[in-house]
Amino acid sequence: MTCGSFVPDRHVFRGSYSGKDVIPLYRDAAGTEPNVTAGLLDALGAEYGTTTDAEDLAAYVYALLGGQSYTRRFWNELETPGPRVPLTKDGKTFAEAAALGRKLIWLHTYAERFRGKDRGDEVPQGKATTIKGVSADPAHYPVEYSYDEAKREIAVGDGRFGPVSPQVWEFEVSGLKVVQSWLGYRMKKRAGKKSSPLDEIRPERWTARMSDELLELLWVLEATLAMEPELEKALDKVVAGPCFAAADLPTPTPEERKAPGKTVVAGDQLDMFADEDENT
Repeated sequence: MTCGSFVPDRHVFRGSYSGKDVIPLYRDAAGTEPNVTAGLLDALGAEYGTTTDAEDLAAYVYALLGGQSYTRRFWNELETPGPRVPLTKDGKTFAEAAALGRKLIWLHTYAERFRGKDRGDEVPQGKATTIKGVSADPAHYPVEYSYDEAKREIAVGDGRFGPVSPQVWEFEVSGLKVVQSWLGYRMKKRAGKKSSPLDEIRPERWTARMSDELLELLWVLEATLAMEPELEKALDKVVAGPCFAAADLPTPTPEERKAPGKTVVAGDQLDMFADEDENT
């Protein structure tokens, strides 16, 4: 499960024009038809004695899969691709995990989703600061970056940021080191595979906004790591208690496995970019 503050394009997971299927939380643009097997939310609600919606379920799943403890605990099972989610039968345990998931999604969408009590419209400020600003002179646009573990500082061109813990610097998702990847794509000679002539369009100078974005990323990772003990405790509690078996829950129908039809409004972008060879 993934989330972000921007709508991803179809090849976000592959980096190629062929694209890859996206399974969204809702099946309609208005967000009224959950992309959840019919009867599943009702079954959860009946067990918990409350109303459970798609966002509750998404937050619960994100809390359990979003912590590093999940891969530590289930590393052997994960040799077979595909995450399996232990689904608790205890309503209180579900609610506690979902609350953590909402906070984690709020962080990972840069405060765009699940705003609420103690969750405002900005990323919470962390420890990292700009020690020395990166030069805005185009002649000094950064060509490399580095990390000094002893000083706990990141050097970007002639600028420096810190303190940055080794855990933040090495933080990875599915093998991708987040901070290092972010910086690599913003160096004068960018990292990563090029798939379009548009990739050749590069910034002319390092801006103050780019430094702010780097700090926001560091703060998000600081806050994510600070949540790790709570996320591990929630997973432990779920696994220790009674959980649903797959046979207890409904399975998707063939119709539910099909992609929903497109919403096409004449003259708008959906219509302009509709594939002529696809059914609408």
